[in-house]
Amino acid sequence: MMDAAPSAPTPHDATPADRVASLHAAIDALGSVAVAFSGGIDSTLVLKVARDRLGARAVGVIGVSASLPPGELDDARNLAKAIDVQLVELATDEVADPRYAANPANRCYFCKSELYAKLLPWAREHGFAAVADGTNADDVGDWRPGGKAADEASVRHPLLEARMGKASIRELARELGLANWDKPALACLSSRVPYGTTIRPAMLDQIGWAELLVRRLGFAAVRVRWHGDVARIEVPPADLGRLFALRGRVAEEVRSTGFKFVALDLDGYRQGSLNAALPEPPGRE
Repeated sequence: MMDAAPSAPTPHDATPADRVASLHAAIDALGSVAVAFSGGIDSTLVLKVARDRLGARAVGVIGVSASLPPGELDDARNLAKAIDVQLVELATDEVADPRYAANPANRCYFCKSELYAKLLPWAREHGFAAVADGTNADDVGDWRPGGKAADEASVRHPLLEARMGKASIRELARELGLANWDKPALACLSSRVPYGTTIRPAMLDQIGWAELLVRRLGFAAVRVRWHGDVARIEVPPADLGRLFALRGRVAEEVRSTGFKFVALDLDGYRQGSLNAALPEPPGRE
């Protein structure tokens, strides 16, 4: 069974303690769960609480593909080890799907469809009653075509059921001692490529390594947007001055991945900046 009825949502005026209690209740009701784990703070919190509440009846599952940023798999393994929970690594190949590779505005739908096409059978085969993810209250109303794929697969959203948004998620994660409680959001590498530009594994590898090299220079939140020979770098506005001071080193590192030109976006990092090219920007990614 993968379609247990969701628990009643937490009222909007609930206290932080109420929301935590609701999160516990939502996870307890699952009985056993395979958590779609990305290594981000949202799915980490779900996995941590599931492990605390359900013990060995909770497991993390991460999709491993070309769109996963370098270093993220190792980070996910370390987090799972710290939580003392089993981490299952499932190979996914969304880039081989021509619908995904064409990079339409609903690209994430095909990515999540590929993940759940692998994850749901695995969960059933191994006796897990439900699959859950890290969707939270701040995601409501946002452009997230991957959410449609999750709903079609009857994936549960414990954080959303408890009406927990990002601020309360980070607060609880810090209280629980999760090492990534303040980790910046890190979407899949394909989100750095303009819509309509065909996604290729080599392109994603180039983007991933360029971002990793910039992060190693001390920039925790960075995006390298792919524009052919040009890498357009976004960092938070507060980091623009520091990056500009290191522009020679940054340019050298990024060019080492194959880009010919390196540009700094003066508007700074903002989620979904490539959506500005769409007639009606659908939201963040």
